[in-house]
Amino acid sequence: MKSDKRARSPHDREWQLQEAKNRLSQVLDSALHNGPQTITLRGKPAAVVVSFEEFRKLSQPRTSLSQFFKQSPLSNLELDLVRSDDVSREVEL
Repeated sequence: MKSDKRARSPHDREWQLQEAKNRLSQVLDSALHNGPQTITLRGKPAAVVVSFEEFRKLSQPRTSLSQFFKQSPLSNLELDLVRSDDVSREVEL
């Protein structure tokens, strides 16, 4: 990381928290055009700013839920889905 914050290149991908606060527009612009931007807290990575499109790609499931269950190694197991006929117990309130 550069010691002179004013000399920061638009391709730098790591920002100290205070600098990220002061230059939020620049952090967002860099995330949109240059990829994920890391924000550090006390010198350690704490958060990442990504474009909404990148977030959407990362958060969408790779397969549909039904396809996930079909591909499961447990898909051929038979489940006992019979409901118990036991009566509920009384509870004092």
